[in-house]
Amino acid sequence: MRRLFTVAATIAAHLATTAAAFAHGFGPRYDLPIPLSHYIFGAGATVAVSFAIFAAFMQVEPATRRLPVLVLHLHGVPAALCGAGAAVARGLSVAIFLLVILVGFFGNQSPVRNLAPTMVWIIGWVGIAFLSPVLGNVWRTLNPWDALYRGAEALHRRAGRGALSCCWRYPAWLAAWPAFALFVGFAWMELVWSGRSVPAELAAALTAYSAVTWAAMFAFGRCKWLARGEVFTLVFGIFARFAPLAWPGTAGGAVALRLPASGLVQERPLSVSMVALTVALLATVTFDGFLETPLWGRIDAAILDAPPDSFLWTLLDLREDQALRLARSIALPAAVLLFIAAYLTVCWTMSRLSDKPAGTLWLARRFVLTLVPISLAYHVAHYLSYLLVGGQYAIPLLSDPFGWGWDLFGTAAYRVDIGLVGPRLQWNVAVASIVAGHIIAVCLSHVVALRIFAAPRSAVVTQIPMLVLMVGYTMCSLWIVSQPIVESPMG
Repeated sequence: MRRLFTVAATIAAHLATTAAAFAHGFGPRYDLPIPLSHYIFGAGATVAVSFAIFAAFMQVEPATRRLPVLVLHLHGVPAALCGAGAAVARGLSVAIFLLVILVGFFGNQSPVRNLAPTMVWIIGWVGIAFLSPVLGNVWRTLNPWDALYRGAEALHRRAGRGALSCCWRYPAWLAAWPAFALFVGFAWMELVWSGRSVPAELAAALTAYSAVTWAAMFAFGRCKWLARGEVFTLVFGIFARFAPLAWPGTAGGAVALRLPASGLVQERPLSVSMVALTVALLATVTFDGFLETPLWGRIDAAILDAPPDSFLWTLLDLREDQALRLARSIALPAAVLLFIAAYLTVCWTMSRLSDKPAGTLWLARRFVLTLVPISLAYHVAHYLSYLLVGGQYAIPLLSDPFGWGWDLFGTAAYRVDIGLVGPRLQWNVAVASIVAGHIIAVCLSHVVALRIFAAPRSAVVTQIPMLVLMVGYTMCSLWIVSQPIVESPMG
């Protein structure tokens, strides 16, 4: 994420920041004990070796023997406590959602003195993205749009007016494409939009999204839109498949304890639109990191150094900041399309190597969830310091959400510890998470291959293109993450 302020500025101001306010590196850069190239090629080699180990020792699909799942049935007091806890969490989520809109419209418009940007970008987006693969589908409970519409439905039924919906038939061809389009738009807002740190504009965007969501729920039904078009339900649901917990509503009124990541290989194949959304999750977070590399810096410099008679300044009549945003606006969807094309190319190559009829899209729908651990790993590597350091700014802002000088909870004078995550820790976590995420992805991919291709040899041969993709991405993502953190020659 391209940050709007430097950390030094926020320290000097002793104020809260926004989702776009932090750089990923804090303080001095970490001086690596060995050249960066050793880390990059070592990580790629580790992923390749892990594939060889899985190929040699895993020749039968583990899922055919049912992966271990412990189901804890909720009855009596445990069920009541679970229900009460969910109700409290839902109520808090709705209250915070309404508060964010209010402070956005009516609070101090300085982004460092208003709760809205911090709550939207750090707590709401990054925080729940981190919780979902650990605790499961928490968004099912926290979703304020669902909670408010569900409440409206209950009132509508009590009035004897039936369902609060037109019950229009949702077009099958539309599938989850609305969620895909909304997610790319959300990524554009996060990475490009000039209003991403302006409280009033954020509140207006939340209001507009609320109107679209509730209108779609009214047209097609609440559950139907949640399953097809509500972007955060689908995105956080994808992340939650990695979690070791499946909560009531996904396990028949019981809590299921399962092996981490096993939920990524036990589900039926995704639709083509969900394939695009899953790949877009990986593409957008990678593009976010790429914006902080020297390579993109040279692109920015080339734009700013464009001659006076360039079409940017003459035909389009842009300011410098508008020209920079235009480049990002073009590059973001291009990056998503590039990642989708790369994945489909790998699936096409796999289909050519297969000893059984298997089309490109048929394979893409079955293997795409194996990319989720990579996306999660990059989220950890890219956003850890952002969450742990930037998230602290919510503490003083909750006491003074409007920026009017309040101190409701006695935390307005809280001083953020920006040294909580130093560059050395950040780098070590990045290396460990990226390598671990790719190894898990390789393992899941091999499990799916064993399910599809009965012969172990066929499973191994068809996985070679996927291995090349994952090794290459391991090396590229580690280089991208390293740029704002470490100081080391490539030799």
